[in-house]
Amino acid sequence: MTPAPVFERLTVIGCGLIGSSVVRAARESGAVSHITVADANQTVLDRVTALGIADAALPDLAAAVSDADLVIFATPVLAMGEVMAAIAPHLKPGAVISDVGSVKGSVSEAMQTAAPAGVHIIPGHPIAGTEQSGPDAGFAELFQGRWTILTPLASRTDDAYAQAVAQLSRFWRALGAQVEQMDERHHDLVLAVTSHLPHLIAYNIVGTAADLEEVTQAEVMKYSAGGFRDFTRIAASDPTMWRDIFVANREAVLEILGRFTEDLQALSRAIRWGEADKLHELFTRTREIRRGVIALGQESAEPNFGRDRGKH
Repeated sequence: MTPAPVFERLTVIGCGLIGSSVVRAARESGAVSHITVADANQTVLDRVTALGIADAALPDLAAAVSDADLVIFATPVLAMGEVMAAIAPHLKPGAVISDVGSVKGSVSEAMQTAAPAGVHIIPGHPIAGTEQSGPDAGFAELFQGRWTILTPLASRTDDAYAQAVAQLSRFWRALGAQVEQMDERHHDLVLAVTSHLPHLIAYNIVGTAADLEEVTQAEVMKYSAGGFRDFTRIAASDPTMWRDIFVANREAVLEILGRFTEDLQALSRAIRWGEADKLHELFTRTREIRRGVIALGQESAEPNFGRDRGKH
């Protein structure tokens, strides 16, 4: 027996990797009855139409959201406030408004500032992805066994809002995700550690390798081991998306970057002075942490079918 849709009408604004994966997963799971994609890029809309992954593909935001029960922003995070202002007069009362951005504090503030009364803003973040982009990069299994974090507004304690949060949680579970709620500021700090700083390091180390005059780029590629290849994969991620993330989450990123820099300086001193015991102690401790992370991941998540597609 086919389960009843969680929402009748879904509109996804922006159809890159995550947006197109939401669309595909929502259709495959039956989580919604009707799907509209809105995008300012006509080439993207033409591709969505050619792929047949949505019921409608529209450049007009007003028309795209007017009947939507759930609107998901899949745009760069710095654009979300502007998009909310554009669609605010056209949202129907009771609509659930969410997003898939990697930053929650500034996004939540921007969305609340521009939103009309009578809608339910529930910021969200599916922790899944690959270094690919565009509507062709998406796949329905991307969210299988992955976490989606919701950061409900602390200012909303009414029953209608609680029901909207529960409904959005059911939607993400229908797409295969595990759902957890978190304070938005804590989310931004956690993601600064687990995602944003690693990307910053990847961009920087690939740039450093490219700028070395003593080592040619051909040598870098010819003799690179797995670790450097991982860095180059991460550094291939969408530059617009990551530019916005670092600007929008600057406070948390700078806090974690400061801690990291202090630890890196201590490591540099240990190498400079040949302190082998300190190096061995650090490497042993971090190896055990890595094993614990893997064990925890195996316990808390089902296999992700996107694993071989370069997720991060």
